[in-house]
Amino acid sequence: MSQLSLFDAEEFYEFPKDLLEYREHFLSNEEADQLKEHLLHTANWEQRTQKMYDKMVLTPRLTAWYGDSKYDNSEEDKKPATPWTSELFSLKERIEREFGYQFNGVLLNLYRDQNDSVAWHSDKESRYGKRPVIASISLGQTRNFDFRKKDHHKSKYSLPLSNGSLLIMKGDLQEHWEHRIAKSAIRMKERINLTFRLVRER
Repeated sequence: MSQLSLFDAEEFYEFPKDLLEYREHFLSNEEADQLKEHLLHTANWEQRTQKMYDKMVLTPRLTAWYGDSKYDNSEEDKKPATPWTSELFSLKERIEREFGYQFNGVLLNLYRDQNDSVAWHSDKESRYGKRPVIASISLGQTRNFDFRKKDHHKSKYSLPLSNGSLLIMKGDLQEHWEHRIAKSAIRMKERINLTFRLVRER
């Protein structure tokens, strides 16, 4: 797998600026560490099931959904969002101020160790709109965020997302690319990923 260079190194693939915005130190290490510990012990974590090869299996991570109460977790899951906590709402407003986007929900993912993962996918649910903007904050363990083109799976790129980093996915990214967090052969500590989204009216 190629190492992804975001925008500037000529010898590597340059990911288009109209698809990604990245800030490595959006939160300080101290801010990120405090928020991770708080969420580890207070978030509404649950392990969901998903259909795979005609079987229902447990997802290899824990999740929690917060936001405006009228918006549920997914098109399949009608469970309403847990109301915003002050910490999550403050973080939402900070991203909105600095980048000019708008969000009304946040999906939290807890990767407990190296065995937790999320398979190749794109965030294309109709409730996110045609060209969704998703702001992703990483807390804790650095994990590689892998990308590949939907029509050319051999083209794979990887970006290590470190503690306190912010990655904004936008434009046609979800239309033409897939992403994942793979399992690792190396021992890993906890990582929490916060993905702020704008859910549309049904």
